[in-house]
Amino acid sequence: MEIEKLTIREVNVADRAVIYEMICALENMKMDVAGFDFAFDTNIKNPNIRYFLAEFDSQPVGMVSCHIQPLLHHAALVSEIQEMFVKPEYRSQQVGKALMQHVMAYAKHMGAIQMEVTSRNIREQAHRFYQREGFEKSHVKLVRYFNKGQ
Repeated sequence: MEIEKLTIREVNVADRAVIYEMICALENMKMDVAGFDFAFDTNIKNPNIRYFLAEFDSQPVGMVSCHIQPLLHHAALVSEIQEMFVKPEYRSQQVGKALMQHVMAYAKHMGAIQMEVTSRNIREQAHRFYQREGFEKSHVKLVRYFNKGQ
């Protein structure tokens, strides 16, 4: 792949199906369409959330999200990647690196003082990627799941 043919642009409503497919692949499951549509429609209108799509020869090959919010414990704006995905056949070809550079430049431009990312324990390859990109393992994320009827 010729990296100079890679373009990165902001996602718009017409990209819904492409982003849905990528999120399903990221989560390794078919996502609930109504739930996805609700989150997509809500988030794409939110000025503190941006999605970016990487395309190679006009074909979607990856995406990344950027959520920016003021946090009291930082007394500043903090950015966070909630989702990042590169199609398997385009991994190790600088697509992830290009997406990361793009999203970090955007977050800095918006005034964020840092970027955070959370990744499941089983995604060791993703952890190595983030560490190569300068992220440090500095926190532990704990999750409490709510079951229906509780």
